[in-house]
Amino acid sequence: MLAARQPSDGRRLWALMAYTGLRLLRAQHGGKPSITGFDVRKYAASAGQPRYDPWERAEAWRYQGLFSRFNRFRGAFPGLGIATVAFAAYCGYEYMFLQDDHHHGEEHH
Repeated sequence: MLAARQPSDGRRLWALMAYTGLRLLRAQHGGKPSITGFDVRKYAASAGQPRYDPWERAEAWRYQGLFSRFNRFRGAFPGLGIATVAFAAYCGYEYMFLQDDHHHGEEHH
């Protein structure tokens, strides 16, 4: 059985350099032309940023009033403010009125 001939490292390197050079030349001249004739770069350049957005007024409600960023964050944790105040009040009550007078573990004779 005959073994397939493998190209040497020198040939691989030359082929890679030739392929890279062709790609660079093609990129300088605008790349490979499209079969359909449609140029994506020209389309993107012509689309650009619109001077006037007809939907701007229709979508403004999404970012104002009840739907502002602050109100959306505030609504993400309902009851957090009340729970924080209640917990602080309980900690204060426990510290002031629920003192442990038994002193377990301390031996005073």
